[in-house]
Amino acid sequence: AEGVYNTVNMLFKSIFYSAEHSKVIADNPTKRINSKGGVPQKERLPLTDEQVKLLLDTIRDLPPYLFVMIGLYSGLRREEILGLKWDCVFLDEEVPYIAVRRAWHSDHNRPVITTDLKTKAAKRDVPIPANLVDCLREAKEKSISEYVIADKNGEPLAYSQLRRIWNYITVRGTQERTLYKYVNGQAIRKTFKPEPGQKCVNRENIVYCLDFKVTPHILRHTYITNLVHAGVDPKTVQYLAGHENSETTMDIYAKAKYNKPQELSAVVNDALGKSEAEGS
Repeated sequence: AEGVYNTVNMLFKSIFYSAEHSKVIADNPTKRINSKGGVPQKERLPLTDEQVKLLLDTIRDLPPYLFVMIGLYSGLRREEILGLKWDCVFLDEEVPYIAVRRAWHSDHNRPVITTDLKTKAAKRDVPIPANLVDCLREAKEKSISEYVIADKNGEPLAYSQLRRIWNYITVRGTQERTLYKYVNGQAIRKTFKPEPGQKCVNRENIVYCLDFKVTPHILRHTYITNLVHAGVDPKTVQYLAGHENSETTMDIYAKAKYNKPQELSAVVNDALGKSEAEGS
């Protein structure tokens, strides 16, 4: 019965996606429905400026820092970051940029680098800001690899290596976790939710401080949202994100950066204040 349900669920999702692509419908009601069970996926929100600062301060001297910087300030997909070689990083041009030409995927935990990108639109040249230029320049001076993100032998990361690197972020999160304590040879399960600022009992150099979720895709969400929030026109954002159409950019990825009254106040007053000044 479950197999039939999943098959029917996927059929309906395919129909709605086709209808949306053909512009028969404006919005796809199945967009956030999980194909395995029909449970709506949680909305992934971009990071605020304060969260970005806290994240970068927390991991500044840790292995995921370079990956996070590239994600936040170039918007590359996970597979594009892991497939990036130095021959596609142009730091000494008048306008420094990254050329997206390769992608990474994992085959039985072995990294595979290909020039077959997700879509034709994924092939693009992304100008990068000064803080990322400086970060990449420093990394390049220390690098022994042709890959920007590499293991200790200069090879592209395996999936298991990526997970270990990302764990430097995960382990500092305040999300609830399950711990096991062994008493008389028997495992006793206990749930634990650390408070922000609390130190890890077994590793005092780890402080639980990230009270928000961080994934490679959320870094990309944040990049795209920041462009939209800054008033960059949708077609330009579409190109920089490597999307085939601007609807994907605006409807799925570009979430409101601020949604609390105290955060929106400056935005609203700035907009209305300009209008009032221009009217007078």
